[in-house]
Amino acid sequence: MINVYPASSRRSVDLGWLSSSYSFSYGEYYDPDNQSFGALRVLNDETLLPKRGVGAHPHREMEMVTLVLKGKLKSEDNLGKIHTAGFGEVLRISAGTGLQHAESNPGEEAAHYLQLWFLPETAGLPPSTEVARFDPAGMRNKLLPVVSPEGGAGTARIHQDATLFLSDLDPIHMLAYEQEPGRRLYLKVLEGSLIVNGTRELGRRDAARIEGVPDLLLLGGRTGARFLLIDLQ
Repeated sequence: MINVYPASSRRSVDLGWLSSSYSFSYGEYYDPDNQSFGALRVLNDETLLPKRGVGAHPHREMEMVTLVLKGKLKSEDNLGKIHTAGFGEVLRISAGTGLQHAESNPGEEAAHYLQLWFLPETAGLPPSTEVARFDPAGMRNKLLPVVSPEGGAGTARIHQDATLFLSDLDPIHMLAYEQEPGRRLYLKVLEGSLIVNGTRELGRRDAARIEGVPDLLLLGGRTGARFLLIDLQ
């Protein structure tokens, strides 16, 4: 089953200095039928204006991943860790038993980024943070893992059975992916367009939630596609 969620179907909030698009229930937006997709609990598409930020706020029992798509995002926490990330870097925060976190845009241009939260496999973990740096050239017509349970060079380690891939697909280039039984795939087009299994076309910021489809064929549209693919329980 492939369920497509157009970009226009998401709930959006614009505070002037921060705009967000929610894929799942978040904050004041509540939909009892749209709480999560497997272990994926939050996926917010956000834009933060220069020299603005969100002050320190608490988190618990959540695996949090930030993917910066454009600009710079600065992260600070009460563990004394300060990171400034751009495209080619991924920030992972394990909130565990409790952590205070703040983020801001130190640059001169708007920061565009994705905030993803996953339920942890195990409760009560000590809080921790990590920045993994990957080579965007490795995304060219390939699925490049940037977050996984194992971690490794260029890949952040998450405490959940989920792997995040990024890809830049050339026009009319195809990638195949085999989905294991009992697992889910979440697909989000970041730029361009993507044709899924020859029948579903996803445009910029469209998403698909995929279950029970063992063979996935991804074809780049006329201008190609940059996309995120998540394999999870």
